[in-house]
Amino acid sequence: MEWATTNAPDAADIETMALAAIEALPEAFRTPARAVVLRIEDFASDSILNEMKIADPFQLTGLYDGVPLTEKSTADQPAQPDAIWLFRRAILDEWVARGDVTLEQLVAHVMIHELAHHFGWSDADIATIDEWWR
Repeated sequence: MEWATTNAPDAADIETMALAAIEALPEAFRTPARAVVLRIEDFASDSILNEMKIADPFQLTGLYDGVPLTEKSTADQPAQPDAIWLFRRAILDEWVARGDVTLEQLVAHVMIHELAHHFGWSDADIATIDEWWR
């Protein structure tokens, strides 16, 4: 590989990996997962970090912003669509620090973790989809 001409994966690359993780889900979850808005940013905003009491933006790789399906009511009127935020620089930093997984594996892991919040999955549910939870 020619490192002098190689760029770090950009937001579009991370999005492609996250969408591939959705497409790899079991059929029953694929369509509802596609309905969740996907946002890729370099880092979480200061307001998100402050709300979560996180001082180091490299500590937050992803975030689910919405109401889990297990808590939704047909009477609810959503103010905004459910969204998953993936934070590119934090993911890349974790990937480099780990050194034992591919970037695709790490993005899929973060994506599945955030989808678990959306679907209201237990750890056992997650383990059936993501080997890291086993």
